[in-house]
Amino acid sequence: MSVAPEEIKACCATAYSSAAARFLLGDSFHPGGAVLTSHLASALRVGPGDLVVDVACGPGTSARQIARETGSDVVGIDLSPPRDPPDEPRVRFVRGDAEALPLEDTSVDGAMCECALCTFPDKARAAAELARVLRPGARLALSDMTARTCELPESLTTLQAWAACIADARPLDEIAALLEQAGLTVEQTETRDDALISLLDRIDARLKVATLVGAEDIARGRELAAEARAAVQRGLLGYGIVIARKR
Repeated sequence: MSVAPEEIKACCATAYSSAAARFLLGDSFHPGGAVLTSHLASALRVGPGDLVVDVACGPGTSARQIARETGSDVVGIDLSPPRDPPDEPRVRFVRGDAEALPLEDTSVDGAMCECALCTFPDKARAAAELARVLRPGARLALSDMTARTCELPESLTTLQAWAACIADARPLDEIAALLEQAGLTVEQTETRDDALISLLDRIDARLKVATLVGAEDIARGRELAAEARAAVQRGLLGYGIVIARKR
């Protein structure tokens, strides 16, 4: 698929700021929900007085959770500003691009990025930006879709599938290598395919009872969820975690 980067970004921003996305995905726009966010937040080893950036923060749910659980200040950055006001005093939201973060060099004590690297057109640049803003010794906690992209069926390589975090996902070892090349040292990787299966099942269940969109959209959504589930079962699609430290 050949699509201009700006078109991809606009499609993803529109999709994830919609009421339909909130209906299908709930408050956490990623597999594993709040439990997995807690796991990632703990891996950052941050606390009161530290600053954490949540890149591609979506509705801001994880940013608020990180602030509550760690006591850190959190800046959430997203192409689309969150719809809800930041009710946590330690949280603020900034509109920005993951490939050009609006932050100074070595200015944050931790970085989170949940289920978003797969949607960035220039992944190497985004990884370099994450490394740039981290202070030496600070950590990145990243979770993302994983895929053997060249083996995915054509139906999972469309622009719609890109916005659904599938079409340009990479294998976990490739994500780790990308971060290493950006100047981070990978300390830990994990596979969490079960979290992805649970999310796909929840999406399908909600689509079954959906009345907010047209029947054709519902049918295509269920087809995409079923195709993604089959790809997970075949080992072509999954979900993983990388914890890395700035050198």
